[in-house]
Amino acid sequence: MKFAQQRWAESDLDKHSTTVAHVYEIRPRADRYSVDLISDALSYSPLWYRGPNAVSDALDHAKSRSRTHDAVIHVYDETGNVIETHEHAGEFKAW
Repeated sequence: MKFAQQRWAESDLDKHSTTVAHVYEIRPRADRYSVDLISDALSYSPLWYRGPNAVSDALDHAKSRSRTHDAVIHVYDETGNVIETHEHAGEFKAW
């Protein structure tokens, strides 16, 4: 019993933060009328958005998927350069 208590006291669980930020990428598709939302945090990635509000729809989806986590969302142009970066703080707080 004493060994288990000592081992638990030496654990690294409390030394490191468990906060993980989700990283999302919004990249234009070859047709120039739609975008892909890419992230490891998504079950089915990439997600395809199309239409005049494709970028804002993808941003809204990434923010809503990260309600409990911090998120960083990068928007890319056709040449692969980051043109916008959005940081979203998770809104869910533990009691």
